[in-house]
Amino acid sequence: MYELSTAIALGKPNLKVGASLKPETMAVSERGEPATKASARSASRERGLDRVVELFAHLHRVGHPVSIGDLARALSAPRSTLYGLVRILTDAGLLESVGPRGEVFFGKSLYFYGMDFLRQHDVLGRARAEVDRLARETGETVQLCVLHERKYSVAYMSAGRRPFRISSEIGVQIPLPWTASGRLLLSDLSADEIRAFVPAEDLHPPRGAPMTIDAFIDSVTEARRQGFCVTSGLVDPFTHCIAGPIHDRLGRVAATLCFVVPVDTVPERIDALRDVLLVSGRALSLVPDSQAH
Repeated sequence: MYELSTAIALGKPNLKVGASLKPETMAVSERGEPATKASARSASRERGLDRVVELFAHLHRVGHPVSIGDLARALSAPRSTLYGLVRILTDAGLLESVGPRGEVFFGKSLYFYGMDFLRQHDVLGRARAEVDRLARETGETVQLCVLHERKYSVAYMSAGRRPFRISSEIGVQIPLPWTASGRLLLSDLSADEIRAFVPAEDLHPPRGAPMTIDAFIDSVTEARRQGFCVTSGLVDPFTHCIAGPIHDRLGRVAATLCFVVPVDTVPERIDALRDVLLVSGRALSLVPDSQAH
């Protein structure tokens, strides 16, 4: 079979649009199949990968096992397609069948992959232990917070001893302007970068009036200057949030520690908790405090 370059060399480059290609002029892929088939195969593979990401995201969002039928409806995908996909993911240990109706959820392989992640990101592993210690010693709810997909997410949490428990679901994504930690997590960005990073709809907290992007940038600048951030009632009218940074090896804010306390907490107590957070954040950071941005 001639390659396309051979056809051109033989003086046959002027192929009509829509005309069928003869074998000697047909482009082929590295696998020796027609380019149109190779493109279709590649597109199908990409759709399959997109479907896996959507499936995992849905399981993460609902937080419990889901039947194939419910998955098909949630993802607007053919049931037959999902049966094949779930079988492949189950064989790989990425999913497990855990319910009486064949419901599926995350498998043990993802747990081991997560442990690999924690070993590579040692600061997060150490921070989990620090969150537990702070909650135990202060009696307050403590969170480890990170930036994830342009949102604030709680990576780990330990509830305090108060009868009135304050908690957030681990992994739930919240707009950055609604949180004290969000201001610190963006404190390494310029004003223009923050404008490009934060969607306009994220400037409308559930409590209070919408904020402008300039006002939010000013609050980020203030959090950077102070090295901590305290907010009140942005998401929950009954809470204060007190956040302090954890820096990576380059001096950037990689995560935050956060106390979530009742709104009637006295200022002296808030100041004391802030100081505790700052000490813990410095101990967990990978650069000396003087080198942090």
